[in-house]
Amino acid sequence: MAAILVGNWWALALRGAVAILFAIIAFFWPGMTATVLILVFGFYALLDGIFALIAALRLHRQHRRSTPFLVEGILNLLLAVLIFAWPGLALVALVYFIALWALISGGAMIAAGIALIRHSGEWLLVVSGALSVVLGIILFFVPAAGVVALSWWLGAYALLFGIALLSAAFRIRYHPI
Repeated sequence: MAAILVGNWWALALRGAVAILFAIIAFFWPGMTATVLILVFGFYALLDGIFALIAALRLHRQHRRSTPFLVEGILNLLLAVLIFAWPGLALVALVYFIALWALISGGAMIAAGIALIRHSGEWLLVVSGALSVVLGIILFFVPAAGVVALSWWLGAYALLFGIALLSAAFRIRYHPI
């Protein structure tokens, strides 16, 4: 395997360069990055719906229960249509879903922390829960901030990933095994 990597060091370098390019796009055009991500999810929902319907048809031919796959396929296709028709709305819905999750999980963390303060003085759970609640409130009132933050986190990951791949590629290239 080492010989294959040495012979194809350029493939790692190319992957790293593409990751860095993605990071630049994510940092400078976060709205576009998030929209593309939601459209990729829509494409996944479309394919998953098609395959679920195929499974339902095959099960139906064998006189087996196909209703769950049929329902799943139809719901996935409807979701894909909604995402493709209104990608911006789908993105905002995702941010609101994350906001709701942050509020609920933050409230649970606060309750757990308060219960533990009496027992072991664990106040950090209350702080972490409060941070989640603050995030949820911010996302509810400024959903665009969630879209930008999501894109920036993905961009940061892609930048670090790309730098690591480029570094590995050139180390392999100039220091063959």
